[in-house]
Amino acid sequence: MSFLRNPLAWYTRYVQEIYDIPSGPAAAVGRAGHYALEHFYQDVPKEEAIARGLAYLKNIPDFELKFGAAKTKKAQKEKREAMEKEYLQAINFYLAKPPRHKVVGAEVRGMAKIPGIPIPLKAISDLVIEAKGAPGMLDIVDHKFVDNFNKSKADSLTFRLQALFNYHTITQMYGLPVRNFIVYECKKRKNADGSPQLRKHVIRFAECAEEFKVLHRLLRDATNEITRKRVYLPNPGDMFDGEHSFAIYRMNLAE
Repeated sequence: MSFLRNPLAWYTRYVQEIYDIPSGPAAAVGRAGHYALEHFYQDVPKEEAIARGLAYLKNIPDFELKFGAAKTKKAQKEKREAMEKEYLQAINFYLAKPPRHKVVGAEVRGMAKIPGIPIPLKAISDLVIEAKGAPGMLDIVDHKFVDNFNKSKADSLTFRLQALFNYHTITQMYGLPVRNFIVYECKKRKNADGSPQLRKHVIRFAECAEEFKVLHRLLRDATNEITRKRVYLPNPGDMFDGEHSFAIYRMNLAE
């Protein structure tokens, strides 16, 4: 997704391995939530897991955060306090009635080789679990802390792209069939109507054969594109990395 959105930002981060682009508050809160859930699903008590996520958030250096209009130390301190409040609200929403699983692995990092695609895939799966009612099969669980629920539900293309990567890595790592990719979206702001803060999406791999052919073609074409001799251009209109990528291009730092 990064390559399709902004080739120069992708090249700087994933080829040159320069991780100097600050992240927004929402991304930092999401990482803290993932950190807490990683420990919760490894049998760390709920309150301790929440505390570890909060400590993670507090320990993110200022230079790694996009403070936006908050330029003064006071304003940045207030922004951090708001981030911590948002994190605590979101993680408590999730853990008020957390989904229960038989966990096989948490934060599972894997590589996978696909025939016809020379560059291996890499993915991190939040949870690998035993598939309920299907002995010998696995499901993959992904957590997302969001401002608003995904309107397209399981039909989201970004969900399916992510599912493809995770499917291949987990299948090759464990040598077992993978049945579903399950996404739990946790809304960080309380719903005014009292509706659930958690929404579940399920992508059933058995129903994705034709769609995955297209995604495999996208991977092959993207691989061919990045392996040919080319100039990586910025995307100034990219809401995430546009300004930073254009600064890199301006200073000719990607040579």
